[in-house]
Amino acid sequence: MIKCNITACGTIGRDASMRTTKEEKTFLTFPLRVVLQGKDGRNETVEISVSKEGGQKKVSGYRNGLRVEVAGTLFLKRRGEKLYFNLFADRIGPAADIADSIKGELSFRGKVGKNIEERKDKKDKSYTMFSAFSTEKVDENFEYQWVRFFCFDRQREEWLQPGVKVEAKGEMTVSVHNGKPDISCRVEELAQYIPESDNFNQ
Repeated sequence: MIKCNITACGTIGRDASMRTTKEEKTFLTFPLRVVLQGKDGRNETVEISVSKEGGQKKVSGYRNGLRVEVAGTLFLKRRGEKLYFNLFADRIGPAADIADSIKGELSFRGKVGKNIEERKDKKDKSYTMFSAFSTEKVDENFEYQWVRFFCFDRQREEWLQPGVKVEAKGEMTVSVHNGKPDISCRVEELAQYIPESDNFNQ
């Protein structure tokens, strides 16, 4: 499970259009293009699919090329090599910032990977870095989305070991590496996750 409460600032990539859900509710949708600087210094574009409940009147306000700021709930969807960003908007307004950005908080539930590193920053302060993945079942297969976590100002918990399930919350960063989006999180809350069904089985 990966869920993010974010504010994204970028440019509408196509005029908004109307869609209807199976429950006959109408919503508007458009792609938001956010330009981020990659680790190699090159600019890369991340495309976010924005949707918001609303009627036909609202659609004409969201035109191709308009810069907007969108706040809402972001869900990440991994399909093979491609990572999709789906943003369910609570609010869409004019872009206040000149620069494109994706800012917000990430909530994560998943399993810790093999490498847990204890490092020191430039000020000689210790921090822990690890990656963990969230799993989603798609038809008969599974898709895995990795997130890199940085834990500052805290001791590494003894239970933090490869293969352990965790729940984490913190400040989200989206960067681009070799043309692919990379998700990381500066941890504010971290706990071992014990599913209720596991308790029942024991």
